[in-house]
Order: sequence, then structure tokens, then C-alpha cells
Amino acid sequence: MIRSIALTAFLTLIVCSCARGSQNQHPVTQASKPPPSVIQQETPPPAQPDTTTQQSEVQQATAAQEKGDEPEDDPRAARGDAGLERLAQLPADQQLPGGKWKAGVNYDPLVPAQPTTVGPGKVEVVEVFWLGCPHCAALEPYIQSWLKNKPPYIDFVRVPVMWGPAHRAHAHLFYTIAALNRQDLVQKAFDAIQNQHQMLFATGEDDSLKAQQAWAKENGVSPDDYAKAYNSFSVNSNLQRAEQLTQRYHVEGVPLVVINGKFTTDVAKANGQSNLIALIDDLAAAEHKH
Repeated sequence: MIRSIALTAFLTLIVCSCARGSQNQHPVTQASKPPPSVIQQETPPPAQPDTTTQQSEVQQATAAQEKGDEPEDDPRAARGDAGLERLAQLPADQQLPGGKWKAGVNYDPLVPAQPTTVGPGKVEVVEVFWLGCPHCAALEPYIQSWLKNKPPYIDFVRVPVMWGPAHRAHAHLFYTIAALNRQDLVQKAFDAIQNQHQMLFATGEDDSLKAQQAWAKENGVSPDDYAKAYNSFSVNSNLQRAEQLTQRYHVEGVPLVVINGKFTTDVAKANGQSNLIALIDDLAAAEHKH
């Protein structure tokens, strides 16, 4: 009974929210996943757990977005305006091919620009994602195909978003998988969470660990090995960095792509997964040329 209630609560959390552009919305379930022609993003959970209030806020935010409304004192607008002004001042040879992509429409400047972790001659491409996000899962095949053919100067990094307890638990899972050198389990984690309705997190960290250990054991990882990696210094350091980057990148929806710490874009802005991959390549090429 308790497990059933917890599962229902988890599915409700995911179902309650999916509309791009509002901080008062949360993630959606696989069951409510839109067809490929509909582009959406996962957005942060609200501060208050009142379902009635959440639904009202979602409706208001969605209506405002459809009208194109934006609060006049919204700091995001100021950041965007400053960044677009900076882009407009760039020499023509430092801008993307005219008519193909438009700043402020297909991609946005990240203000202030953030440092990267790549070496000279390299361009960093970061995907901010969540294992519980169906839109991140839908993008995954495109990412995997792109990784096989991407330019060698691109270093790809994944950063799990750190909004609330479920996101943190899944971030812990992702970095533990990485520490175990079992990247093959990333897709299995997507499937377990979204298709098999295995939450892989609980109300307490100890219970989250036990749930993840049980899942890992089913996939050939001993509970002891999983716990050792889960509690390792490297995993905890990565979690702290993910927390910082979620803030620095002003993440308001996932999947979000950050190019070289300077530009952000997503599936909706690019108007499709294939277009997003092409836009990433073009922005990265422009950065590499500089």
C-alpha cells in the first residue's frame, strides 16, 4: 500500500508539470509525453506542494507564455537583452550564417559567460538533463548518434539538473553509474524510471540508496560496490558542481544545451531534435573558429 502511494505521488509529480518557460511548473510522465511534433521541456518543481495552487500557476504561466507576456522586472529579460546587444556588436565573421539561426530565437547568450573545463582548441558542449524527463529520453538517441560523428574538437559533458529531491537522487544515481564506469546503465536508468515505473529514489537518502542498490544488482553491480561508489569523494564533488552549474546556467527547463559557456539552446528553440544537433554543431564551429 505504501509503495503504491509513493508511486502514485511520484507519477503525480511528473504529470503535474510540463510547459516550457515557467518556474512554477514541474516534469511530465511518459504517459503524457507529446508526439514528436510537439516540443516541450521539463521545468523546475514549485516551492509549494499545494496541487490546486500548482495547477492554477501552470495555467496562468501557460496563458502568459502564449500571449508572449514577460514581467517587466524579470532579471532573465535583462540578461538576455545585454547578451543580445553584445552579439549584435560582433563582427559579421563572428556571427552565425545569416538567415539560418537567429540569436534570441534559436539560441540565447549566457550572461555572464561561464568558464569551461576544456583545454585549448576545444569547445565544451554541456547537456543539462534529468533521468526522469521524457523529453531528455526522447533526445537521447539523437545525442548518441551525434557522439559517434561529432567534430573531434567538441568535448561533451552531461550535467544532471539539481532542482528538488527526486532530481538530486537521480543525479546521485547518474554520477554513481559514471564512477562505476557503467555508462551502459544510463539508458537502462531512463527506461527503469520512465517506462518500468521504478522511482529509484525515496523520501530519505538511505532508502534512495537501497532502491538504487537493488536496481544496480539486477544489472550486475554488487550492492557493496554501488554503495562505495555512491559515497565516494568524486561523486560528491560532482554533485556539488552540478548544483553550482544549475544555478550558473540559470536552468529553467531541461534538456538544456550550453555551448562553450556562452550560449544556451534547447529542442523548442531549435524547432526539433535534428535541428538542435545542427545548431550545436554550428555554434561549436563558430566558437572553434575564434
